[in-house]
Amino acid sequence: MYQSNIYEYLEKLSEEKLLICKDDKEAIQVRDVANLLGFESYLLPDIRVSAGEDLRTYDEEIHTLFITLAAYHQSGHKKVLISPFRTLLIPFPKPEYFGNHTIEFGDTLDLTALKERLYHWGYHFTDIAASSGEVSFRGDIIDIFPIDADQPYRIGLFDEEVETIQHYDEATQKRILPKEGEDELDHVTFSPTFLALDQAEYEGLKSRVESSSYDTFVKDIDSLGLWHLEALGESALEQFSPVLTSNLDEELDEIYELDQPLIPRDSFDLSIIAESKKYRDLEVADPNKLLESHQDKKITILAKNESIVRGSELSSFEGIEFVYQEGIVNLMGPDRLILSLNKPLKRKKVKKATIVLDELKPGDYVVHENHGVGIFKGIEKRDVLGAVSEFVVMHYQNEDSLLIPVSSLEVIDRFVADSGTLPVLDRLGKTSFKKLKGKVKEKLFAIASQIINLSAQRHLKRGIVLKTNLEEHAIFMAKAGFVHTEDQERAIHEMLEDLGSGRMMDRLLSADVGFGKTEVAMNGMYVAAKNGYQSMMIAPTTLLSAQHYKSLKERFREEEIKVAKLDRFSTAKQKREVLAGLEDGSIDVVVGTHALLKAKFKNLALVVIDEEHKFGVKQKEALKEISIDVHLLSMSATPIPRSLNMAMSQVKTFSEILTPPVERQGVRTFVKSYDEKVIKEAILRERRRGGQIFYVFNSIAAIEDKKKELLDILPDLRIAVLHSKVSAKETEEEMMKFEEGEYDLLLSTSIVESGIHMPHANTMIVDGADNFGIADLHQLRGRVGRASKEGYAYFVVTDKERLTEQAKRRLLALESHSDLGSGAVLAFHDLEIRGGGNIIGEAQSGHIKQIGYSLYLRMLEDAIKELSGQDKEVTQHVDMKLNVDAYLNEELIEEDRLRLELYRRLSQCESTGEVYEISAEIEDRFGKLDTVTKQFIDVIVMKVLARVRGISKVSSYGENVFIEFTEEGKDRVVLKSPSKDDDDIIATAMGYLKGL
Repeated sequence: MYQSNIYEYLEKLSEEKLLICKDDKEAIQVRDVANLLGFESYLLPDIRVSAGEDLRTYDEEIHTLFITLAAYHQSGHKKVLISPFRTLLIPFPKPEYFGNHTIEFGDTLDLTALKERLYHWGYHFTDIAASSGEVSFRGDIIDIFPIDADQPYRIGLFDEEVETIQHYDEATQKRILPKEGEDELDHVTFSPTFLALDQAEYEGLKSRVESSSYDTFVKDIDSLGLWHLEALGESALEQFSPVLTSNLDEELDEIYELDQPLIPRDSFDLSIIAESKKYRDLEVADPNKLLESHQDKKITILAKNESIVRGSELSSFEGIEFVYQEGIVNLMGPDRLILSLNKPLKRKKVKKATIVLDELKPGDYVVHENHGVGIFKGIEKRDVLGAVSEFVVMHYQNEDSLLIPVSSLEVIDRFVADSGTLPVLDRLGKTSFKKLKGKVKEKLFAIASQIINLSAQRHLKRGIVLKTNLEEHAIFMAKAGFVHTEDQERAIHEMLEDLGSGRMMDRLLSADVGFGKTEVAMNGMYVAAKNGYQSMMIAPTTLLSAQHYKSLKERFREEEIKVAKLDRFSTAKQKREVLAGLEDGSIDVVVGTHALLKAKFKNLALVVIDEEHKFGVKQKEALKEISIDVHLLSMSATPIPRSLNMAMSQVKTFSEILTPPVERQGVRTFVKSYDEKVIKEAILRERRRGGQIFYVFNSIAAIEDKKKELLDILPDLRIAVLHSKVSAKETEEEMMKFEEGEYDLLLSTSIVESGIHMPHANTMIVDGADNFGIADLHQLRGRVGRASKEGYAYFVVTDKERLTEQAKRRLLALESHSDLGSGAVLAFHDLEIRGGGNIIGEAQSGHIKQIGYSLYLRMLEDAIKELSGQDKEVTQHVDMKLNVDAYLNEELIEEDRLRLELYRRLSQCESTGEVYEISAEIEDRFGKLDTVTKQFIDVIVMKVLARVRGISKVSSYGENVFIEFTEEGKDRVVLKSPSKDDDDIIATAMGYLKGL
């Protein structure tokens, strides 16, 4: 397809047309031309889905499709519709089913009718409206997140009248107040999440879907609606007036051979836009040359804004017409020249949600910092001495239960260990847990003091100053062959600053695989080589080092930097040559495994360690020896918890890369019941595009049978089998073969080696997905879809009838949110915590297994703080035993999980400001606080005040309030309250605490 053809066609076009192109890349090129010619262009997403497939997986694209179509139908301007051809294989809804509805300030709402309309329009009713297409009714508050809105709306009612309309932040659930000078919102308009149907149409569609012959995990309108539109829809090729932008016969034939779309093949026998007679496409290397040789033509230059023009190297601006808009068009005709200064757009950073719901579910393992591991049972209300409060119930061995007041939830934590480890329940009242904690503490002090001494030694030495020539460096960066993401640029600049500062660099770079850590390291090596120094990069496995060597060799080819590698595949002769080259300085950069640890260097300045936590103890020691007087950059694919960053900030500096590379496509997730057809289809789908498959099956005993089963389905499949009983050496050799494409499918029991980039393996099948935690599924899914090809993840469930509602919901959530949603946050949270354990390198120790990572990390942070003299006071607990009714009222906050989340956050507050902030948030999200809830907030405020003032217990009996101190020998204080009433007792205690 050539933009010149499109330009000439659209220049003369007077009617409304649907332009059909090959894929979204072409669609964007068509859009750029249409915008330049003054059309309103509506671009449909590229949806690649076969008839009857589960549409939940294509959620976002289908929303975009509906929003774009609705806008197109409403527009009265000169307009054009552009679509990749695969999208047109889906039936399109008729124009009359795109409606919208407006609620204005001061309207009186008929709530029943409103709920019905939202239901028929496809909204989901939830307790928290956090993603588009959800709505939540809570007393006088309606939260609604329309699919075409950037932010959700919160509507406040007085009885049935609309009193306020505001935006709120879906991540924190807090209201967003209008900025100064902005008006309050006076209306909210929402369009359907699915289609604007009335009751009869909705019921009809629902019953067609429920009796559908297509096999999806759940048969509902979200999954199958579009396939059963019947009278509600029609083919796009009939609804609009279509024309092809280029010949698509090959692509169409391929699709119709493999599949039977609902739209007949001959509908695509359409006219094709003719080749341009006047214009031709240009490849622009140097705009100035073109401008000079075509001064007689009308010249148009496209740029997003003026600063792009100012920053460009145009020699003159005379006689040029500047058009300020997005897009890239470079064309030349007999009397026109069109050039563009814009760059392709970058991807946005993935937004992290902050509310971690699903934190604790009844039946989860929890660690109590004094009593050890128990099982979380739920929240219960209890009456103690006439005062009502809520407690978290935990069960220990022999069903012994422990009640924890909700005002001190900071003593418990979710139990996080490596996937698959189940902890042993502790016994209440036994001292074994205390002993264990003591042992761990000793060990931690040893680790912490070692970390601190090492960093002290490094701080005393002067670093080698490596100067950066900015101009040369900018050219080197530009040669990368891709656009750097902001995070990458930031990480590179932080590192270059460290290298030139005269201090020893000790930086940890954490970033997901495929996010470009190696690129950052290469920039450091480049600077070292330009300053005449050597660098080395060391990785735990031969495979990893081979991958790094490939990228380094490629990148340094034109730079006169000599790269060598050393690992167990190097011959004796090669080894000798490399070692000699390092010693006499003729080799600038060396990559390898621990074979490098014995090498002698002429002038080493930078050591880069990849996945440090995977090295053995002896190797780690050797690494420390080598790196004591050079710059050090460690790279890790697991994220690190922030609190640990803070504690270690005096020791190491951190950078992280969170933005995926521009061309990365992401992953489509399908949840399926186990069926040989499904497995076969998934494997063939990947092999058709020349890719490979990961198949995860979590049982060593039955893995050989699984291999036979797969061979029965597809006899010519080449399968590699890996699990923990296979030796490391063999694992590595098999992985090498898999990477070189000798196998089609890797059948393994657990997570496939994390640091390895396998660009060809883009399908992940998880057999028995219901047996994995949500965080593990998330991690598994992250192994595919890393290159420019889209990844597919199939979570296969053996018996879906046996699944609990909750498990079903969790799996479906994975299907519709590829990277957001609480699963991702939870996965990130778990990963961070595990990553924290890894840094310390004690991850293998049995201690962590018994106390869980989270408690282990808290103890480690305390140890580091104590030894480096940051914080003398290790936090004290305050026992609040006031005889008053204080809890978050379930009439205000109905859902247990929301209450629990708030209790958890309140008990972690460290200042009264934080407490009042959460209290304002509760009022904002759930309505006015009642007495009991207000009293609970007061109790938390007193607890915070008491902690700062060294008080260990605040209690009351009758009219007396008692205050006890942590200092030994300090007498307790007795206060007299005017009466036994809750408000008097609280006022008395609060008055004393504030007055101290």
